[in-house]
Amino acid sequence: MKSVVPHSVSADTFIDSVESNAMYGLSVKEAKLRLESAGYNRIEEKDKKTAFAILLNQLKEIMVIILFIAGFISLFLHEQIDAVVIFSIIILNTILGFWQELKAEKAMQALKKMSVPNVRVRRDGKESLVSAEEVVPGDILLVEAGNIIPADCRLLEAVNLKVQEAALTGESEPVEKSVNPVPENVALGDRKNMIFRGTVVTYGRGSGVVSATGMKTEIGKIADMLQNVREERTPLQKRLNDLGKKLALIAMFLVAIVAGIAFFTSEDLKSVFLTAVSMAVAAIPEGLPAIVTISLALGAKRMLKHQALIRHLPAVETLGSITVICSDKTGTLTQNRMTVKKFLLNNEMVEADDCRQESLSNDLKFILSAGALCTDSVLAENGKEAIGDPTEGALVLAAARFGLSKDDLLKSLPRKAEYPFDSDRKRMTTLHEIKNIPDFFQKSMLLDAVIAFTKGSPDGIVEISSRILENSEVNELSEEKKALLLKHNEDLASEGIRTLGFAFRSVSEKALSDPLHYENDLIFVGIMGMIDPVRPEAVDAVTSCKTAGIRPIMITGDHPLTALSIAAQLGIGENREYIRGEELSQISDMELKKKVRTCSVYARVAPEHKMNIIDALQSNGEIVSMTGDGVNDAPALKSADIGVAMGITGTDVSKESSDIVLLDDNFATIVRAVKEGRTIFDNIRKFIKYILTGNTGEILAMLTGPFFGMGIPLLPIHILWINLVTDGLPAIALGYEPSEKNVMNRPPYKPSEGIFSRGLGRKVLVTGFIVGLISILSGYIVRISSAEMGQWRTAVFTTLTFCQMAFALACQSNTKSMFAVNPINNPVMVAGIFLTLALQMIIVYVPFVQNIFKTAALEPSQLIICITGAALIICYTEIEKLIIYLLSRSHTTIQSTR
Repeated sequence: MKSVVPHSVSADTFIDSVESNAMYGLSVKEAKLRLESAGYNRIEEKDKKTAFAILLNQLKEIMVIILFIAGFISLFLHEQIDAVVIFSIIILNTILGFWQELKAEKAMQALKKMSVPNVRVRRDGKESLVSAEEVVPGDILLVEAGNIIPADCRLLEAVNLKVQEAALTGESEPVEKSVNPVPENVALGDRKNMIFRGTVVTYGRGSGVVSATGMKTEIGKIADMLQNVREERTPLQKRLNDLGKKLALIAMFLVAIVAGIAFFTSEDLKSVFLTAVSMAVAAIPEGLPAIVTISLALGAKRMLKHQALIRHLPAVETLGSITVICSDKTGTLTQNRMTVKKFLLNNEMVEADDCRQESLSNDLKFILSAGALCTDSVLAENGKEAIGDPTEGALVLAAARFGLSKDDLLKSLPRKAEYPFDSDRKRMTTLHEIKNIPDFFQKSMLLDAVIAFTKGSPDGIVEISSRILENSEVNELSEEKKALLLKHNEDLASEGIRTLGFAFRSVSEKALSDPLHYENDLIFVGIMGMIDPVRPEAVDAVTSCKTAGIRPIMITGDHPLTALSIAAQLGIGENREYIRGEELSQISDMELKKKVRTCSVYARVAPEHKMNIIDALQSNGEIVSMTGDGVNDAPALKSADIGVAMGITGTDVSKESSDIVLLDDNFATIVRAVKEGRTIFDNIRKFIKYILTGNTGEILAMLTGPFFGMGIPLLPIHILWINLVTDGLPAIALGYEPSEKNVMNRPPYKPSEGIFSRGLGRKVLVTGFIVGLISILSGYIVRISSAEMGQWRTAVFTTLTFCQMAFALACQSNTKSMFAVNPINNPVMVAGIFLTLALQMIIVYVPFVQNIFKTAALEPSQLIICITGAALIICYTEIEKLIIYLLSRSHTTIQSTR
């Protein structure tokens, strides 16, 4: 078989190249041979992850490896309680991660569902019903309205054929098909002589020769791209991985220091080893992975209330870090429903929203009636939707909106005949018997018993019209009026509005079979302009994105003028710059990297172009979110940092390839989810600050204890208790903190910013130093008054706990005083602190528990010393916030006076 590009050659040339015959098709024998050669018409999987591989992937994180080491060391030292707790944490995180990733692998299974059970083909000169999986290149495929296309085909015949390709190309309107060749390099959406696997026939019928099956189809190519997309780690995963590496280095450094100190102070080997391990445990926040997971799960639960379903937990935080949202147009930013917006009557533009049913002009009633009658669509039972072609449905709905029901109109003007739409005439005519004359008809118009309504492209309708309806009067359509009408039509088209012209004439019974008669010498009525309107809430959502420092980008398969019009209404791409898919195929990667910095509108885009755009943005350091609902969006959804699929109109493939599914298909939901994501990241930073401050305090206490002649101030079980319980409960409570006031009025954190950016590292070190110093001083004071090691060690342990509870209250807000924070806003924090304090008292005063934790009861005066230490932390944090507040006000004042 010859290799030719199917859409660029004639149907006869292509069918010859695949050695088939339009009337006879393939023989059954030849079809079997080709099936053996080409394989079954399936979407194949490769490199499928096994359950074991997914499980192993959960154990590769640095923090998990560190926890494994700590657990085995605890077992070696016979610290069974420590080991059990550490391994429990590992198991919890592994189960949660394993479950999430296992669900994600359903994406390829969703692609398999796209196949059609049985299809009609022509073999041995007869129509046969065969399994879609047995269709082979060269088969003659027969399709009609309602069919899902099982393979890519070059059309041989197209009778009023329209195909809905939104899921593949992003084109909102069904595409009218023809058999004529098109240039080789045109975009997928412009290949009018091709039909593609997974698309749906909405109108007419046709036949075609199969050009590609299985993985060679356009959907197959998408599937291949989807399987080869490199999984990107989220910013949080990168930051925590970086944190884990740093903590591991710190732990090793501290182990070396303590081992050296212990060696020179002549400690025995076991004591040296125990001390070193204690320092390592103090440096590593064992509970951090579990707390982060729990916090993300809480955020996912809250997002679900806002109609955003989280499929991958890390996506909760990443959504708050995005810098760019690449959005599909159809159904995401728009309503995916054609709507009549404008009327051109008497050479005047009329806005549909300005019209009222009780004051409609006769001319407006006339064009609405003509639009409803000259369609094959019907009104659904609920009266709010239309069944049939979306464009025709918009005409029926427009008439119904103003009280002109198509059913009622047909009672007065029942249809007698129809001359259907075709691509050569670009118009459709319906003929109606006049039973009852509606009140807005002029009797002088109706000279015969039948009236013909014609709709089509305005320039074509104007060309075959000789008269025009103006204020219920029929006047001559002069050349000047024609030119003005065409100018208005061009103006509407430049706004991205789809236009249809309408005309009519009376017809005698004798001329019913003569289209040359009733599609000639027409009376022009007017033009209707329609568009897939933007979602009203999407306008505010785009504005909120900009305020939050997020750049919205529209990527669509629609025409550039339509894309620019919608973008202008939404406030996207104010510079009106756009790039077509054809241009994307021709420019270099370096040039694209430059263009994506300023261009926010992309039209006539193919699936691979979306991937290129996302790659270019990511190479510029952007964190990219991609929204979409079609099969064509799946690779981009998976390639983006955050893939957001539509829950209602989205295909299974797009949903399973995404990180987040919007259950209401509402772009505004993304903004609410972004706010939630930012809040979660702020809270993660809060409890990382809280946990690492405590750990810094522990390390300082461990380092300074020997210099005060106190020996080892904390045992491994004390440190583990602080890291898991004392740190854990308030840290989880911080995950419930509501949003800060400025959360959506600031730019997102840059991808290059580490977890300790914006002063967090400094605050951890300074506050941790103070916590450690206060704790060791408290222990030293108790040691002076009591020679019992258990008491001064318990005092250090308890002061650390009390200081961290005080600091937890301070961490609730980065700017507000802890006394200005309403405790009712976060009852979990109040409960967590009271529970932690109660447990600490049990450890200190209950004899049975004392034996486990090696503590001693503190006297009232000693307990007051511990409480005073916590009060000092509160004083320090309040003074720090006051200084920061005064400095920020001073900076604002200076800026405002410039």
